[in-house]
Amino acid sequence: MQFALTEEQRMIVATVADFVRAELYPHEDEVERLDDVPRDLAAQIRKRALDAGLYAPNMPAEIGGGGLDAVGVALAERELGKASYALHALVARPSNILLACEGAQRDEYLLPTVRGERVDCLAMTEPGSGSDVRSMSTRAVRDGDDYVINGGKHFISHADVADYVLLFAATGVEAGGKKRITGFLVDFDTPGVTVRRQSGCVSNRGYHTCELFFEDVRVPAWKRLGEEGRGFELMNEWLGSTRLSVAATCVGRGRRVLDLAIGWAAEREQFGQPLGRFQGISFPLADLATELDAAELLMLRAAWNLDQGRMTDREVAMAKLFASETLGRITDQAVQVFGGMGLMAETRVERFWRDARLERIWDGTSEIQRHIIARSLLRPLGA
Repeated sequence: MQFALTEEQRMIVATVADFVRAELYPHEDEVERLDDVPRDLAAQIRKRALDAGLYAPNMPAEIGGGGLDAVGVALAERELGKASYALHALVARPSNILLACEGAQRDEYLLPTVRGERVDCLAMTEPGSGSDVRSMSTRAVRDGDDYVINGGKHFISHADVADYVLLFAATGVEAGGKKRITGFLVDFDTPGVTVRRQSGCVSNRGYHTCELFFEDVRVPAWKRLGEEGRGFELMNEWLGSTRLSVAATCVGRGRRVLDLAIGWAAEREQFGQPLGRFQGISFPLADLATELDAAELLMLRAAWNLDQGRMTDREVAMAKLFASETLGRITDQAVQVFGGMGLMAETRVERFWRDARLERIWDGTSEIQRHIIARSLLRPLGA
C-alpha cells in the first residue's frame, strides 16, 4: 500500500488549491448575497480555468481534456470542493456519459463541451421518480427518423446556464414490467422545450435547480445516446463516478470547515482559557478529524480501484455515504463551537452547515447507499 502522493499528484493538488484561493474564494460572499453568479464573472472563471489547464480534467487528453486518472480527479475535486459550489462548478467536469457519443455527436456535443464552448446538464429525476429511476414517466416514442418526447423533469442542476441536456426517457417496457430507459442529447432551443428555474434552495446559493418540460419535442434519432433501452446502464456508469466526486467534495469541504472550527477553538477564550482546552470542545474535534481521515481513505480507495478497473458499487457507496454524513457532523459541530457566531453570516459557518445538508440527498440518498452496501453483504448468502 502506497499512501504518498506522486510528484504529479502533488502538483495537481497545489495548482488547484492555488486556483481556488485566488479565483473562487474572493467571490463567495457576492454569490451568496446575489444567489447568482454574474455572467461576466462566470465567463472570467471559465476562461481562467481553461487557461490554467483545469477545465474538463476528467475527460481524456486525446479529446482535449485534462486526462487525469480517477485518483487525480478525486484530488482535484477535493480542492475544488472547498469553495462555493456555484463557483467551483464553473471549472467544469463534463458528464462521463458524454464519452458514449459517436459520430456527429462527438463534434456537436462532446468536443465543444470539453473545449468549454458548450455546457451540459443531466436530467433523470422527476416529481414522481427520484431514487426509483425506472418509474420515470417522461416518454420518447419513435416516429420515423425522430423520437417524440413528452414529460417533465425537476431538480436539474444548472440547467439555467446549460446549452443542452443529457435526457433520459422511457422508450418501452421490459418483460418483467420494468421500463426501458434511453438517453438523448436535447438542445434547449429545440421547439417544445421549456426550462424554468425552481424556487430558492437552502443549499448552494447561486447554483440553481430547474424544471424541464417537453411537449411533443422532436429529436432526430441520431441524437439518441447509445442503444435504445440501454440508458439505465449508462446512468449507472455515470453514478459511480459522480458519487465519488461527491465524496471528494465532502472531504474538501470538511477540511475547510474543520480548520475554521479548530482555529476558533484555539483563539476564542472563555473562563480565562481557549475553548479548545475544554474536553467538551476538543474531544468532538478529535473524533471528527479521525472520521474525516477515514472518509478520505474510503474516497481514495474507491478512486484507486476505479483506475484499476475494479471499483465496486459497494466501495463507492461507502465513500459517498461516510463522507457526506461526516461533513454533516463536522458542519454541525462547527456551529456549536462558534456558538451564536456560528449562525451569523459573517463567519460563513452557517453557510457550510446549510450546504452540507444537500450532500446526503443528491446523487443517491444515504438510504440508497446503505441499500447498495447491505445488498452486497446479503446477496452472496442468498438473502
